Amino acid sequence: MHMDAHEVKTLNQLLEGQYMGIHSYDHFLEHLSEESSLYDTMTAIHHDLERHASLLAARIEALDGVPVKSEGTMGTIQRWLGELFDRPHGEEDILKHAIKGENMYGIRMSEKIARQGLDEESLQLVHRIIDEQREHVDQLKKKLHH
Repeated sequence: MHMDAHEVKTLNQLLEGQYMGIHSYDHFLEHLSEESSLYDTMTAIHHDLERHASLLAARIEALDGVPVKSEGTMGTIQRWLGELFDRPHGEEDILKHAIKGENMYGIRMSEKIARQGLDEESLQLVHRIIDEQREHVDQLKKKLHH
């Protein structure tokens, strides 16, 4: 197995997670009016996730890998189940969903994946992404307790 193959596989798992996040925020934004006080925050986080996805994709390509283009089957199933069983109603619900998603899928999953052994450059990128995800949670919590 080529040395970079492990990194590529690991980074692709993270990339799938970013796509899951992007789709979740697409879903949240569909349920918010542009006048909502949450709209700008959610849009900014959505942009961050898209930026993370392109940074990860670029890193994967630098390692001669092929970046995934979607959240993968598991992500699609989880998202579908999430939307089926707990459709967010109202802004507070949307905020709680977003915080839970960032914590569970964003931060925890990313940290777990990052422990699977990555080269220094990839690890720095992953930690930068995790730090930004923590900032997202802080921003969302501030909105929740407005």
